[in-house]
Amino acid sequence: MAAATNSILLKLKPKIKIKICNPLFGYPRSSSSASPSIPHLFSTTTLPYADADSDCSSEIKATADANPNFIHPSADVHPNAIIGHGVSVGPFCTIGSSVKLGNGCRLYPGSHVFGNTEIGDHCLLMPGAVVGDHLPGRTVLGCNNVIGHHAVVGVKCQDLKYKPGDECFLHIGDNNEIREHTSIHRSSKSSDKTVIGDKNLIMGSCHIAHDCNIGNNNIFANNTLLAGHVVVEVSQDVPKYTMVVGERAELRGLNLEGLRRNGFTATEEEDKELGKITAVCSMIQSLRDSFAQNRRGICKFRYFSGS
Repeated sequence: MAAATNSILLKLKPKIKIKICNPLFGYPRSSSSASPSIPHLFSTTTLPYADADSDCSSEIKATADANPNFIHPSADVHPNAIIGHGVSVGPFCTIGSSVKLGNGCRLYPGSHVFGNTEIGDHCLLMPGAVVGDHLPGRTVLGCNNVIGHHAVVGVKCQDLKYKPGDECFLHIGDNNEIREHTSIHRSSKSSDKTVIGDKNLIMGSCHIAHDCNIGNNNIFANNTLLAGHVVVEVSQDVPKYTMVVGERAELRGLNLEGLRRNGFTATEEEDKELGKITAVCSMIQSLRDSFAQNRRGICKFRYFSGS
């Protein structure tokens, strides 16, 4: 019975010629309409669909020579959005009216950018990523950032003291990798902002709440949670190539992996003239600097029993 039904449906359905292009870039779009003048480093492009019956590869190549932007037909891109050069927008993506995308950004299928949001050059939004929100205020990302699968960045905070209509802000620097299912919220009030610096690795399912202030070169392991108004620092200096633990942070031991990454080998660990090794010299200098004028010294050492 099922086979007979399928046969009838096939006879009723008209023949459709389908051409398959790159699933991320889709069909190129181009337009004869004049683009409005745009300040800063961005330029606008309006991109109508290519003829589905035309040769896909040659059409893409020809259009790429004239205009390097590619937007999939199923993407919803507001005409007022400001799009840089070399931007790729995959299927079922959304780009809002107040969005600015820098040069070379890539939006994979099902990623979305909303609200007053500016994304710098060469950022990558993985499938399901959401950046920005339709709220007063602004979300700003620097260059070369990766927003992981289904990460949510720059949305409304979860602070009950937030008043609807208040401006709220999120500023993220450059070269950050924000992994899957991470959430990063805007500030809870207009006088503050959530800030993340440069070159941070924020692993999967982390949460950075409203008004947090994160510096540079940090690594947040999976499921790390920061409540509101957290500043990531310690009360006293942490010497180079050491590890701290606890609240308040206390020295636990050497960061051997950090030493190895900076050229400190197992052979050098047995060297009696350690003072000549660059990594050791750097560590000693950081200890001396911690006791300079107006400094609070280094963290206390915590004895670890291993139990």
